[in-house]
Amino acid sequence: MTDRDGRLAIGELAARSGLAPSALRYYEEMGLIHSERTTGNQRRYPRTALRRVAFVRAAQVVGLSLEEARAALDRLPVDRAPGAAEWNAVARTWQRRIDARIGELERLRERLTGCIGCGCLSLRKCGLYNPDDVAGSQGPGARYLEGDPLPEA
Repeated sequence: MTDRDGRLAIGELAARSGLAPSALRYYEEMGLIHSERTTGNQRRYPRTALRRVAFVRAAQVVGLSLEEARAALDRLPVDRAPGAAEWNAVARTWQRRIDARIGELERLRERLTGCIGCGCLSLRKCGLYNPDDVAGSQGPGARYLEGDPLPEA
């Protein structure tokens, strides 16, 4: 329900944004969107919250975390819809992030094509090429997928 000032109740924001009310409350807790409270302590969101939610969802599609989305939103006005120049400045930072993510995915693809399927992603190909799990001594996780250099074959 929209109030006389054009603010949206959480149910209407949920219906229009496609997110559950619990997700919207979480977004608010994280500082991604903001609401005002009525005298009955109900949340009312400005219409600009719809754009902010769409922005966050787009950020997630390109691989940004909620924290990265919040950092970008912190550079945009809270009380009005951002202008084209403001959106473009944020988009430029996303392009760098997307390019970096593409590079990560290409490296992942190259490394996975050599996998025999043993399931241990810290190994170059299999235990024969990484006796005693030398990669494991470099730290936890999928060392080579995280960017550690591959040993010479």
